[in-house]
Amino acid sequence: MRTRAAGAVLALLLTAAAPAPVARFAWFDYRGEDPVDRAMTAGPGEYRNPILQGFYPDPSIERVGSDYYLVNSSFAYFPGLPIFHSRDLVSWTQIGNAIDRPGQFDFKHIGLSRGIFAPDLSQHGGTFYLAGTCVDCGGNFVMTAKSPAGPWSDPHWNMIDGIDPSIFFDADGSAWILNNGPPAGKPEYDGHRAIWIQRFDPKTLKPFGERTMIVSGGVHPADKPIWIEGPHLFRRDGYYYLIAAEGGTAENHSEVVFRSKSVTGPYAPGPVNPILTQRTLDPARALPITSTGHAAFVATPKGDWWSVFLGTRPYRDGFYNLGRETFLLPVRWQDGWPEVTAPGAVVPYVHRRPDLPRQPAAAVPNSGAFHVRDEFAGAKLAPYWVQIRAGDVGWRRLGGGALNLAAQPVGIGGNGQPAFLGRRLQHHWASAETSVTFTPRSVGDRAGIVALQDTAHFYALSLARIAGGTVVAVEKRDGDGDPADGRIVASAPFAGTTVRLRIVARGDAMDFLYAGADGAWHVLAKDLDGTLLSTKHAGGFLGAIVGPFARAGGPD
Repeated sequence: MRTRAAGAVLALLLTAAAPAPVARFAWFDYRGEDPVDRAMTAGPGEYRNPILQGFYPDPSIERVGSDYYLVNSSFAYFPGLPIFHSRDLVSWTQIGNAIDRPGQFDFKHIGLSRGIFAPDLSQHGGTFYLAGTCVDCGGNFVMTAKSPAGPWSDPHWNMIDGIDPSIFFDADGSAWILNNGPPAGKPEYDGHRAIWIQRFDPKTLKPFGERTMIVSGGVHPADKPIWIEGPHLFRRDGYYYLIAAEGGTAENHSEVVFRSKSVTGPYAPGPVNPILTQRTLDPARALPITSTGHAAFVATPKGDWWSVFLGTRPYRDGFYNLGRETFLLPVRWQDGWPEVTAPGAVVPYVHRRPDLPRQPAAAVPNSGAFHVRDEFAGAKLAPYWVQIRAGDVGWRRLGGGALNLAAQPVGIGGNGQPAFLGRRLQHHWASAETSVTFTPRSVGDRAGIVALQDTAHFYALSLARIAGGTVVAVEKRDGDGDPADGRIVASAPFAGTTVRLRIVARGDAMDFLYAGADGAWHVLAKDLDGTLLSTKHAGGFLGAIVGPFARAGGPD
């Protein structure tokens, strides 16, 4: 009996010490074309909106000479704070991520819609500054770099309350930091916020001196405007202009403007506000762009002004899976006040290009219909790949012309670090495909593709081991009440260790296919509910991402 017991213990120890199964992804193929891509084609001298499709919200922009740099919110994804470069404001190339080291921020166990909100990018005296907020993970911070491509410093934290800090450098050399915070005294209603300003030391990266509230509520305080946020300050023709988002991030979103002769105010609202919104338009219009706001302005060397801002593209009834995207439009000046969209005007999909030297198309496209195939042949992952929360990266490795993921005992819906990499879904009509080689040894082992809105709402298509053997399966998670891996909604027996997998998005419907050794595609599930990946269904501030994963069986 003792011999048998000892043998059983040894077997358990050997099993526990066994290395995690490794999934080998030979390539990852993404292609997309929305109905608008055929209906709205840019001609010579024109460009297409959005300029950054998919989950690229809260844009901030800075010009240095003839170079333009742009950054977006990234919430609890890592790497984070994607940095883009352009010379014509139309063709954008990602040159890095400001958050590229696990030690910079601690995203452990926070929700995906928390983390990094509304960054602000500025440059002064050869140093680049990134101000932002890490919600549930530290508060407000400033980072610096000599090049926008990085490396960026660790965050320098400050005690400013609220969110959305931005930095303004005045002509006299003084620096100021603005942010959204609670109003002075007790808020008068839900959503009552204020914009504050304070001196800022660019050497210590700390605010100092008296804080001044320069806007309370918004343009028309009697109307109880909500969520004045995302402030940006600039100077033109002797005035200080303050632009800010107002109305929340949904269909009532807008951008408003104030100005003052003094940096600390008083600030008066413009005669025509908001200067950007789509909230008064018919929601039943064809190919709508909605929820526009959170703008930033930039001037070209010739003195032309342009605005980047966020917006959404619902496929029906306010449902969109791509999150908030980055758009571009010119700024018109009338009697000393800026305007992006006239009252009642639609944001166009096609517009005249900026008067700047046209640049070659980006190697990795971000606008219109396109196809991107990653062969995993380089020494590093492309900068658009992200993982859930900053943390361990030892489970992923490039080698042998493939992406190798060591399966982790953490479900996509768990609180830890799953072995999952995603790229943004940039079209509502799209396909994501891969070839994976994987040997699921234990019940619960699986590897394949995930299409994810957040950790509580996703579809997974995988080669998996279940109690009855090896299958290709579709799992769905629709809320925290479901298991961390989701529930199997379709499956088919599979013999072999290499399978091609494909997820097809068609607006509010999704299809799941697989192909084995015979090379033929087989439909595993068709017309599943695509609205699962929308923020209208799931809540939060994200857009869907899609990519490879590997899961080791066992408890989450």
